[in-house]
Amino acid sequence: MTYRIRGLDPAQFTDQFALDDAGLARQRARREIAGQGYFPCRVTLEDAQPGEELLLTHYANHAVEGPYRNAFAIYVRAGARAAAEYVDSLPPVLRARPIALRGYTAAGDLHRAALALADDVDAQLRALLADGQVAYIDAHNAMHGCFAARIERHEREECFT
Repeated sequence: MTYRIRGLDPAQFTDQFALDDAGLARQRARREIAGQGYFPCRVTLEDAQPGEELLLTHYANHAVEGPYRNAFAIYVRAGARAAAEYVDSLPPVLRARPIALRGYTAAGDLHRAALALADDVDAQLRALLADGQVAYIDAHNAMHGCFAARIERHEREECFT
């Protein structure tokens, strides 16, 4: 099973970076400076380095019209210009930390879930995607609950000559 993981489109955060502190507060957001530890950018899918400017904002990662609608705080680096993309490989934000995986149906209902504790995210993703009812997976940091990335099925393009 082939899968793709893409970072969020940075354009959706551009207006927030232009706001002052009061404007950010009205949008449930604020500026932060990365310190020691994990500050995972949801655009680049990498941890920000200490001293980097970040936006901490409220984000609806699962904006379905139903009981499984979900939103939480996420970080976005000030310098994030392009969404990362990984095919059949894992970005840094899904490595070396406990990750909760939620497999949803095409209708947005939770169908299956898994917990990856020992850097076994790839194996857990493939097991969830082996179930034909799982249309996509949302990964969350297991300890803090914040959205990490969306995982979708991916069909590789074949080149025939």
